[in-house]
Amino acid sequence: MTKTKKPLVVVTRKLPDSVELRMRELFDARFNPDDKPMTQGQLAEAVKTADVLVPTVTDRIDASVLSKSGEQLKLIANFGNGVDNIDVATAVQRGITVTNTPGVLTEDTADMTMALVLAVPRRLVEGSAVLASDTEWTGWTPTWMLGHRIWGKRLGIIGMGRIGQAVARRARAFGLQIHYNNRRRVAPKIEEELDATYWESLDQMLARMDIISVNCPHTPATYHLLSARRLKLLRPQAYIVNTSRGEVIDENALARLIESGDIAGAGLDVFEHEPAVNPKLVKLARAGKVVLLPHMGSATLEGRVDMGEKVIINIKTFMDGHRPPDRVLPSML
Repeated sequence: MTKTKKPLVVVTRKLPDSVELRMRELFDARFNPDDKPMTQGQLAEAVKTADVLVPTVTDRIDASVLSKSGEQLKLIANFGNGVDNIDVATAVQRGITVTNTPGVLTEDTADMTMALVLAVPRRLVEGSAVLASDTEWTGWTPTWMLGHRIWGKRLGIIGMGRIGQAVARRARAFGLQIHYNNRRRVAPKIEEELDATYWESLDQMLARMDIISVNCPHTPATYHLLSARRLKLLRPQAYIVNTSRGEVIDENALARLIESGDIAGAGLDVFEHEPAVNPKLVKLARAGKVVLLPHMGSATLEGRVDMGEKVIINIKTFMDGHRPPDRVLPSML
């Protein structure tokens, strides 16, 4: 009996050892040992020969890259929840299936969101920096390093999917009132569980919240969803937290409004032009107005391994002739 040829799977970044080991066992896997993002030229070369491409958020799989794909490329199994790095419509037109890794990052991202919700109003990073600097701390005083209480405040969640709901559950435990805006209103059972108030108008919600949490995906419809006009609707005492995608917020407008005191501050784990970070935001971070993190929302070992296992299941299912469980279609975006 002839042995079935293993599919050639090209992985664009270094993955956890246990994931790479399993991929070696199941597939003819080619890895990126340097863990540096591939150039567009290298990605174009990869799709010429691969049966399956496993990209990450750092890889832009656009129409120009896909135009170089060989006939054998039938699956792009994204190592990530979002697929804004992939031109899904072009891929589908070329007969290429696209999958992602939903669900496994929900709790980790919600944890980081809640950490930023706490860190910004309570000035946690500023306080930590005092003890890590050369300046001597002279002890507790009644009026120094005062932040703001979050108990009883209104939290407005933009995007009430898995992550938004997980954020809401955590926020309720901290005494926050839950409000949300979403493309579609969630089921009454979920609203009741979360004691959540739905706002059909994003503008109206923004004008009334104390904290805004961005948890929607980046799509053409959500690019600069928080535009300069919408950001001006926020109250001066409001904070913004973003663990979704940087492109959802007009960063320059946000920086201007924080600098002028029209918005109290922000906690950002994602940026519009990653890995570049807006210098205006860096300046504000040094002034204690903004907390910046280097895209750490899903950065747990458990989460990365779970992502890898999802990728493997999607590849294995597809290669066995079945529809992969996490297929993404243009109509879903």
